Amino acid sequence: MSVQVEKLENNMAKLTIEVAAEEFVAATKKAYNKNKNQISVQGFRKGKAPQAIIEKLYGASIFYEDAANDLIPGAYEAAAKESGLDITSYPSIDVVQVEKGKPFIFTAEVALRPDVELGEYKGVEIEKVSAEVTEEDIEAEIKKVQEQNAREVTVDRPAENGDTVMIDYEGSVDGELFEGGSAEGYGLVLGSGSFIPGFEDQLIGASAGADVDVHVTFPEAYHADDLAGKEALFKVKVHEVKTKDYPIVDDEFAQDVSDFDTLEEYKEDLKKNLAEKKVQEAKAEKQQKVMNVVVGNAKMDIPEAMVRKSTDDMMNQYAQELGAQGLSMDVYFKYTGMTPQQLAEQLKPQALANIKNRLVLDAIVAAENIEITDDEIEAEIQRLAESWNMEADKVRSYMDVDLMRNDMSAQKALEMITDAAVEK
Repeated sequence: MSVQVEKLENNMAKLTIEVAAEEFVAATKKAYNKNKNQISVQGFRKGKAPQAIIEKLYGASIFYEDAANDLIPGAYEAAAKESGLDITSYPSIDVVQVEKGKPFIFTAEVALRPDVELGEYKGVEIEKVSAEVTEEDIEAEIKKVQEQNAREVTVDRPAENGDTVMIDYEGSVDGELFEGGSAEGYGLVLGSGSFIPGFEDQLIGASAGADVDVHVTFPEAYHADDLAGKEALFKVKVHEVKTKDYPIVDDEFAQDVSDFDTLEEYKEDLKKNLAEKKVQEAKAEKQQKVMNVVVGNAKMDIPEAMVRKSTDDMMNQYAQELGAQGLSMDVYFKYTGMTPQQLAEQLKPQALANIKNRLVLDAIVAAENIEITDDEIEAEIQRLAESWNMEADKVRSYMDVDLMRNDMSAQKALEMITDAAVEK
């Protein structure tokens, strides 16, 4: 195998990879052995027809696609390593030559890690970030706990915004019922925005026992194409109206939701916990503000292919998180009405920001000669072991030390420029 590298504009490169004719012959033989049992040739039992006979009948290229697919991944990986390039994208593959008795040649267009021209990064000015805990913060936290401990009670009055109505409904378009448009005993929170726009508003003022005709128009971007933009009628039967009964905030409330005897003690503990939380949030906010300025002062040319890969990585990570909850991306797309392309577009700005942040931090690491010692690596492994309640050796076996060292050096650079920032 041989590889030639051509540098392109916008931090792109083209690798021309040549695989020896003998290797391609071997790959076609492998493809023949894989597929021969599915090919019928008159005069031969299935799977017994020689490769040459099959190629004569169906054309010499019959096994080329499988052979190419078998060769390309390994050849590309070896060529990428041999090139010494810092590749930051998936390859865009194009087959250049595939012919019997000749070398197999293909190209791989890839994005390269961009150079970063740092601007000012020490002592940058940012707006002051406050970590103060206010009375409003404490009251908001108590409100959350009230919400968690509220109970639903049935009321004999017309439904109001925020109430839950227990309903049966049946939806139709042009007089025809449609799939997924009917349900019984459904609990709908009015004002939640969980139904088609306009649906919930028309149930405000309805009492238990009421029959309501709800007229709505499906959004033009609705996920079901056969319903998008169409007018629909929902026949709704209201069975029950429920509202939330919130506990009174007093000493008894404090005793029910905490280990304290009085409301004042409970509030003091809330204030202490909120202060710790606010400090962490303020630190993260300050770091983000500093990064916004420092990245804005830097110059770099990000290849689009690099952004696509980062976006794909984010989508894969999201799919894994959904999978851990027992959900699939198909289910997610069905219930959100989004498409994979729309999700990718939504994630793209964050993917680009992540790339810029990391490139700038890595450039600062290089400029400041920031290094992570083995002792610092070991200390981090011990910290993770305690946090995860695992043996340190077990944690060590899971970690990519080089990646860990890079991440820690980037974090050290971030802390350095944040500490040096000036708050106005």
